[in-house]
Amino acid sequence: MASARLKELWNHPAGLKTVFFWAPTMKWGLVAANFADMKRPPNTISVPTNIALAATGCIWFRWSFVIVPKNYNLALVNLFVAGTSMYQLYRVYTFRNLSEAAEAESA
Repeated sequence: MASARLKELWNHPAGLKTVFFWAPTMKWGLVAANFADMKRPPNTISVPTNIALAATGCIWFRWSFVIVPKNYNLALVNLFVAGTSMYQLYRVYTFRNLSEAAEAESA
């Protein structure tokens, strides 16, 4: 039973021996890094990096449904890459607006 499942996973078009498995699996590291960055102060977050991550996450999320074989692991990881990056950008935007409002109020 387990041997048959493993063989099926191995021989699948997006299985263990293909880039369709390993690329999204390694990309989960970007999601982990973005979750770890949520503990960092917003003024230390790189805006250009997160814009690039959000854009590529959105593009590859859509593309994962166009390519053959359809790759749901790729879709999910890119959804998370885009989502966590957009949240980081929201944190920076909010921080900067609150900082400007506080400066204007104290002046």
